[in-house]
Amino acid sequence: MEADLVGWRRHLHRHPELSFQETATVRFVVDTLRAEGIEVREGVGKLGPDAPGTGAIALVRGEKGGSDACIALRADLDALPITEVGKEAYCSKHPGVMHACGHDAHTAMVLGAGIALHRVRKEWSGTVMLVFQPGEEKEPGGASLLVKEGVFNDPKPSGILGQHVTPELPTGKLGFRSGPFMAAADELYITVKGRGGHAGSPHLCIDPVPIAAQLILSLQQVVSRRNKPGQPMVLSLGKVIANGATNIIPDEVRIEGTMRTFDEAWRSELHGLLPDLARGICEGMGATVDFTIVKGSPVVKNDPELNERIRAAAVGYVGEANVVDMDIRMGAEDFAYYTHVMPGCFFRLGTGNPALPGTQSGLHRAEMDIDEDALVLGAGMMAWAGICELAR
Repeated sequence: MEADLVGWRRHLHRHPELSFQETATVRFVVDTLRAEGIEVREGVGKLGPDAPGTGAIALVRGEKGGSDACIALRADLDALPITEVGKEAYCSKHPGVMHACGHDAHTAMVLGAGIALHRVRKEWSGTVMLVFQPGEEKEPGGASLLVKEGVFNDPKPSGILGQHVTPELPTGKLGFRSGPFMAAADELYITVKGRGGHAGSPHLCIDPVPIAAQLILSLQQVVSRRNKPGQPMVLSLGKVIANGATNIIPDEVRIEGTMRTFDEAWRSELHGLLPDLARGICEGMGATVDFTIVKGSPVVKNDPELNERIRAAAVGYVGEANVVDMDIRMGAEDFAYYTHVMPGCFFRLGTGNPALPGTQSGLHRAEMDIDEDALVLGAGMMAWAGICELAR
């Protein structure tokens, strides 16, 4: 199936769609599955009662009989608002939109795993649920919507498996970690409001720019001085807009960022601490502040027993030398929502190759690419892991 996997991945890469807009993407997935005779349910993952669901659930049923067990395999469909560079043979045809996080590969591999299992369905029993979810990159997270919609109620999986392409791992390697693996993520939206005016008359203004600068430094001190040493935490502010001019002091400064944590109690405390800190700084300097925290996905918790079984399956599939243990990651994943309602195992697939441009680039970068040799391994591993779980 190598040619199919590469072809599917390149088709999806050429036609990326943003979160909760994956209409053509899910149509391609549904049509490909139905052409194989696989049962598909469309329209899942709705942002609201009148919104179209841009996800799909497929059921691959083994025909050997004797088991009503079910295991879920998950893929995410959405792309990112990034203008792509490189990859002339299969570059994005949609300006400003790119599969820079590997979701095209994830979708192709779960498609491949499902179709491969369907073609040998007389040799195994149970049900493999294929989960094609929208909106992994955008709150509230497509995974949370699928959980709320009850798509896992009938049949009810005993667990869910997901994998993610990983440039820092060489092609051929699989990475695992038991327990907490990826951080909880919250979005920060801050507006420091002062009083603008002529840059030559700062005494007549309340300049929000130095106030915002002080606030940014103080927020970083929360990480270094209020966070418990040894407790993982990241607070990054990636967008600061003052929008004045060389001779204009602006009325306000807008700041946006992210907060990543592993401890839910500390996370909850920060939701009160950070706005209080901001108000104290800004009001003490004559300004006001709006501070909004949008709560995102929780911590990805890999079930220890399920993780150990899937890791053992990986050793059987690629050999002990090609299975590595991973450190925690401060990146976030809405796969986390699944792991809080059922056992989950989220593992990493090596896609880095120093001989291929872009394959060792970090995720969410314009030049990001994968070594497509990893597609066969990734699809096969998902199918094999599912079979191992159903057979136990």
